[in-house]
Order: sequence, then C-alpha cells, then structure tokens
Amino acid sequence: MAKIQRQSMPELVSQEIQNYIEEKELQEGDRLPSVEAMTQMFGVGRSSLREALRYLEATDVITVSNGKGIYVRDVGTYRFAGKIKIEKEKRFLLSILDVRRALEGKAVELAAERITPAQIDELTACLQEYKLLKEAGKSTSQIDLAFHRGVMKAASNPILYSVLESISAMYELFFNEPLGDRKLFDDTYEFHHTMFAGIAARDPERALAEFNKMMNRIETIIRDY
Repeated sequence: MAKIQRQSMPELVSQEIQNYIEEKELQEGDRLPSVEAMTQMFGVGRSSLREALRYLEATDVITVSNGKGIYVRDVGTYRFAGKIKIEKEKRFLLSILDVRRALEGKAVELAAERITPAQIDELTACLQEYKLLKEAGKSTSQIDLAFHRGVMKAASNPILYSVLESISAMYELFFNEPLGDRKLFDDTYEFHHTMFAGIAARDPERALAEFNKMMNRIETIIRDY
C-alpha cells in the first residue's frame, strides 16, 4: 500500500509564503522576494517553490508577472487565524474538480482495463483500513487520498500520473480540510467501494459511472456549503 503523506512539500512552502506575507504585513500590490531568494529563504528546490506559487496564484493570493516579479494579490484570501474567503475557495475547488473529472476520470477507466491482481489486493486493503478509521471516528482524509493515488497508479500511464502529481498541492486540498472542514466529503465513502467494484470487475463504464456519482456529490456539497 502507498505510504500516507500528511502534507506535501509544495503545500508546506505555500503556507510558509503566506506566513511571510502576514509577518511582513504585506498588502495588495507589494512585491515578494524573487524565486531564487525564496528557495534560499525556505530551503527548498525550485520545483517545490514553483508548485506552491502556482497554487497561491490559483487561489488569488499572489500574481506572477513574467519578467517583473511576484506580487501580493489579495490579503483577504488567506486562512490566517481561521479566516477563509469561502466563495473564492469554493470557486477554486470547483475548478480543480473539473480537472479531477477529466484526468482522474480517465485514470479510473484505464485502471478498470489494466489493474493487476496485486493492485486489487492493495486497494482492497486500503478500503479495509478506510472502513476501520471511519468506524473509529478517526480522520479518513489521508487514506482517502492514498486510495485515489492507488487508482491512478493502476491506470499504468506514467504521463497521466505525472500530470496529476504536478498539481498535487492543489489536488490534495480535497483531502486536507477543504473549506476548513476536515470531514466535508465523508458521505462520499460508499462511492469508493462501488467505483472499486467496477474497477476490480474490469468494467470501465461501471467504474466511471460510480466515479462521476462521487464527483457530482462533491460538487453539490461545495456549492451548498
């Protein structure tokens, strides 16, 4: 089974950048240090920093002007002290949901065609752990993420997997307290089982139909939040 990661490096870097903005009391239009300077400040590689910047730009925290610099866009967007611009985050999550439908939906279809017996066993064990955590009232966000990553790997398409991994910091917002609510998508649990049943039965249409039910439910939850 894939290891459960609590926070990715780009996610940690994005938090550090937001902390920096708050500590320096930067305002809209203020310029942030250069990419080179921030890699030194935070002790991270350029790829992790750039992914963090892509996430912050997507959520309207910063704007990146090629050849000019990185600027604060909206100080009201942050999660500082639990303050959340709900509508902006909802729009962001819905945009990423569109990406999930396109990329992960294709991964589900491919997984139903290509999954190996060993991968079926891994995902079965993953869902068993998911069940135990849910019954114990514990957080299921990371095992949920591990399940979806397992499906992506079962698609056996390294290019598709790398594209999904390239936006991992944004993708993982669905599993790390979306809209500040750790259990927001708990009622999608059943669809993990029905989708997996379609994959294990090597039935792409059935698996994709259950995946789309899950995405539809998530979209309704976000819009109604």
